[in-house]
Amino acid sequence: MKLYYSPGSCALAPHIVLLEAGYAFELEKVDIPNKKTASGADYWQINPKGYVPALQLDNGEVLTEVSTILQYLADQKPAAGLAPATGTMARYRLMEALNFVATEVHKSVGALFNPQMTPEMKEVQKGYIVRRLKALDGMLAGKPWMTGDNFSVADAYLFNVLRWCGYHKIDLAPWPEIQAFFARAGERPQVQAAMRAEGLLKS
Repeated sequence: MKLYYSPGSCALAPHIVLLEAGYAFELEKVDIPNKKTASGADYWQINPKGYVPALQLDNGEVLTEVSTILQYLADQKPAAGLAPATGTMARYRLMEALNFVATEVHKSVGALFNPQMTPEMKEVQKGYIVRRLKALDGMLAGKPWMTGDNFSVADAYLFNVLRWCGYHKIDLAPWPEIQAFFARAGERPQVQAAMRAEGLLKS
């Protein structure tokens, strides 16, 4: 199994889950602007969408899209407890959380990376992000993780995206539940190991 990634991108989420679940895997860095992998391969041939992550399975198939990769990884290692069983209400709650992170948090914060955004456009976008963070803070109230007491693939994804807030100077101080979540997730050994492997954590 091989994870194609770019440091600090949304590929950090499956990277964390691979470690949390105890997978044996390879990492291959992708130069996104030039669509080349560290080994010199044409990334368009691996993932025609052109972005990361992509997960190459042992049979040669390639999976893309963060939420799908995360659920696949969790389902292959159910003992790791990173996702509830398929068909249960708890699983639908996980899917609900994953979709919120993907469509509301990831897309809204990720939009700020667009170099074409003017300062005025960024301010408008940050207003939208604030509304989503307010909702998220309420969702996290009274529980350590997004869906309850157990760390799940949704938490790996959320931690990944919240890291970008610091880059974009979005202060999380108004949302204590989010701050506490971010600190808890950041203390997990496998989260730190994934960041260290991507050069995001120096110590």
